[in-house]
Amino acid sequence: MFTINIYLRFALIVAGILGGIALWLAFGFWYGFPFLLVGLFLLAGYLMLGTIMSTNMLLSQANFFEAEKRLKLTFFPKILLMGYKGVYYMTHGALALQKKDFNTGEIWLRKALDAGLPSDNERGAAMLQLAMIAASKNNRQAAQNQLAEIKKLNITENMLKEQIRDLEKQLKQMGQTMNPSMLGMMGRGGFRGGGGKRKMPKMR
Repeated sequence: MFTINIYLRFALIVAGILGGIALWLAFGFWYGFPFLLVGLFLLAGYLMLGTIMSTNMLLSQANFFEAEKRLKLTFFPKILLMGYKGVYYMTHGALALQKKDFNTGEIWLRKALDAGLPSDNERGAAMLQLAMIAASKNNRQAAQNQLAEIKKLNITENMLKEQIRDLEKQLKQMGQTMNPSMLGMMGRGGFRGGGGKRKMPKMR
């Protein structure tokens, strides 16, 4: 999907709005209107969508440092469109898990589920990550409860289905502790998972 470089977007927003106002004051409203319209259109897109899409493009390339910097350029997460707000929190969670900061990752993932995610695939991915965190803490019952909730969802992504089956097998192995390295398996659209890439699911 085509995205405008975030720094170029910021420059165009400022140039469009300020340039439009300057032309309006100097020559009249209709001279400045086209520039104002472009600037306001780009501003509205940024406020509704943030930098989530470009962040996930960086994550799909395993460029975690730049992805974290890009996500921080979403300055107003509370006014993101429904669905995108949950994805914003989920992206923070995945970045925390990449750093093996499981407690912080868990907080972000729960916030993502509370805020709402665009599809059952995203909800399933977030819940699977929470199940993996619980399993890594030897909380087998909590992990199994998460898996039970996942099974109520309509999961359509084959890679996600495979990861769910893998976790089920691990939990069935009596007396075996979950390997925390599994926590890096899952991610939101554009994240690397299981050595592959997941496409950005359509937002409803």
